[in-house]
Amino acid sequence: MRTEFGPGFVERLPEFAAELGGSRVFVVTDRGLRATGIVGRVEKIFSAAGVECVVHEDIGPNPATTELDRGAARLREHGAPVVIALGGGSALDAAKGISLLAGNPGSLAADADTLWSASDGLPIIAVPTTSGTGAETNGFGVVEDVCARRKVYIGHDSVRPRIAVLDPELTLGLPAPITAATGLDALVHGVESLASLGADATSRADAARALTLVGTWLPTAYRDGANLEARSHLMLGAHLAGHALTRSGLGLVHGLGHAITARTGTPHGVALAAVLEEVMTYTAPFAATAYAQVAASLGAPTALDAVHAISTAVHLKRPLRDLGLTRTDLPTLAATALADAVTKNAPRPPHQAEVEELLASVY
Repeated sequence: MRTEFGPGFVERLPEFAAELGGSRVFVVTDRGLRATGIVGRVEKIFSAAGVECVVHEDIGPNPATTELDRGAARLREHGAPVVIALGGGSALDAAKGISLLAGNPGSLAADADTLWSASDGLPIIAVPTTSGTGAETNGFGVVEDVCARRKVYIGHDSVRPRIAVLDPELTLGLPAPITAATGLDALVHGVESLASLGADATSRADAARALTLVGTWLPTAYRDGANLEARSHLMLGAHLAGHALTRSGLGLVHGLGHAITARTGTPHGVALAAVLEEVMTYTAPFAATAYAQVAASLGAPTALDAVHAISTAVHLKRPLRDLGLTRTDLPTLAATALADAVTKNAPRPPHQAEVEELLASVY
């Protein structure tokens, strides 16, 4: 994949689409983005270049498999050769699934496990409008199986975006709570990538640099949403963290975060913040070297001091009860997290009773 980074780079979308054979494009975005003016701007950019553009806005904050099926049906009907994934992580993840399903008629998103060996999907250009998920760096998406009330992974090498267009201007004025939640996601990507059993020299280097950028600039972007310098550094940090996690895998924080979001609809970053410090404490005896690097990258005495300070600065941590959970939910959350593919990379192998105890401590 190729990364194009800089203020105003969204204006070059027709040029990038043309490189991939895009005389027509299919834009996948979420239902709320049009109100920001970004969708209209992208439509005008393609119109001015004479590129036919259809916008698909049927994506929610936690995209469901049924939404992907509807999007794929519309994409096949439109027949566009290039997909533009525009928005936060939900839109980017959904676009990957829609692109893959469109290339495999008869397949359903609920059958995600069978699609890793499917035929190729359509080429994607990713245009993130938040700084956090790193979804533009890889070929898989996390979506919700509504019937099973769990997160599933859908992906294929062919739907890793061919080009990632990182334009920090698109994040100017992003509301503070969204800045906090997406930025915390990037922070966790850095922390878990360093501690992951799958970490290598390249992922560690990307994660360390990402943590420095995110730790330095997230509080500033949270306080001043119009600060282009902060937005630029934060977007680059989130992108590097995405590259790190793509190589290394993640861990128990994300396993629990996926379980909480699937059960309550809690924004991903808020779910992660609820358990981050406790999981780090739990895994610390098995990840001393990694957490020493976290501390060094964040310029703090310890990794826990650093992440606590950042979570506090962006007002994100909540007890589980405030997220709509009951004590009776905790065993199911623990079991769901243990079954999540990301959890296998945790530096300390977690057990059901221990994870239940951890969840009770933050209830």
